[in-house]
Amino acid sequence: MTEAKRKVTYRRRPRPADLPALRRLVAATHVFYPAELRIALELLEVRLSRGPRSGYEFFFAERAGRLVGYCAWGTVPLTQRSYDLYWIAVAPDAQGQGIGQQLMKLAEGAVERRGGGGLYIETSSRAVYARTRRFYRDAGYRRVARLPDFYAPGDHKVVFCKTIRPRQGSVRTPSTSPIRA
Repeated sequence: MTEAKRKVTYRRRPRPADLPALRRLVAATHVFYPAELRIALELLEVRLSRGPRSGYEFFFAERAGRLVGYCAWGTVPLTQRSYDLYWIAVAPDAQGQGIGQQLMKLAEGAVERRGGGGLYIETSSRAVYARTRRFYRDAGYRRVARLPDFYAPGDHKVVFCKTIRPRQGSVRTPSTSPIRA
């Protein structure tokens, strides 16, 4: 059976072995600058050291024991119903197979269970991110802001948002309380 045909499994609990796997995954996309790669790893390191108190949540996609995708998200501090999707990345050889869509749905479902709210995504206007911006639009996110020259001259910050409705019977978890694993 080819790797593309193998089942993808999803989990939310990070493990120390995810650090080198995440480094390989994010580097393989050839989209992120080295400083961005360090930030992606730092979020995972903080989660591993502080647990749910870190405020960072993760979903991991694996195929045959190999990390093929992940997303990192969390509540926006000092808000009541706002969340950030900090990172979402899928290995180049696993793109176009619905893994990114499923990771997005998992994060949206978690927000829904916490009482819903706005799920925000910040990205770059660089041409290399055109496919990423299309992915967000196709997932129902709308562009809510464009900050000119934010990252560098000619590299604007583009902010997307989707309002996630609360699940029936969900209990709102305030952003200031720890997120349960």
